[in-house]
Amino acid sequence: MIDPAAPSPFRLPPAPAELRLTSERLELRPLGEAELPAMTAYRGDPEVCRFLPFPPQTVDDIRGRIGHILGSTSLEGENAGVAVGIFRRDDGELIGDLVLFHPDLVNGSAEIGWVLRPDVSGRGYATEAVRALLDAAFAVYGLRRVVARIDAENTASARLAERVGMRLEARLVENEWYKGRWGDELDYAILAREWTPTG
Repeated sequence: MIDPAAPSPFRLPPAPAELRLTSERLELRPLGEAELPAMTAYRGDPEVCRFLPFPPQTVDDIRGRIGHILGSTSLEGENAGVAVGIFRRDDGELIGDLVLFHPDLVNGSAEIGWVLRPDVSGRGYATEAVRALLDAAFAVYGLRRVVARIDAENTASARLAERVGMRLEARLVENEWYKGRWGDELDYAILAREWTPTG
């Protein structure tokens, strides 16, 4: 019989002092104040924000939403998370960002989210970046499970979750009042034992 009072076997390894992830064309590294103006170029676009849980953002809006995790490499602590910029290796340009957030350290899980500039869509950058952060989620942070919560109308993000191997686990019907309508949510997930590292 399972003892419900037994402590979780999950233990988060120490956070890395630095986090720099590279793939064939991209480098992912923690975002700082210096990147906030460039982030408004896409986070301030109404079309980009159409399926995101916030309206178009200014620098102050971004600072208010994720300022507490800028520069962070740790998933420990209240409201912890890691926000990384997606930089092209050939020109150093910021083309989007990813977050690993809402950690549940009892169960070894966290949520992943992504935002990319619309002018770089269709080139495989999003897939490459998400795969790199999932590699880190399992290999660096030792997570057991990563989830993605996606607006059901955001078919591009749903396809991306499927491309990287995430499994659709639930469709929550009209679960949230979202930008003037009742929205459905798609919940995707993948376990560490199911993940195939890119390296």
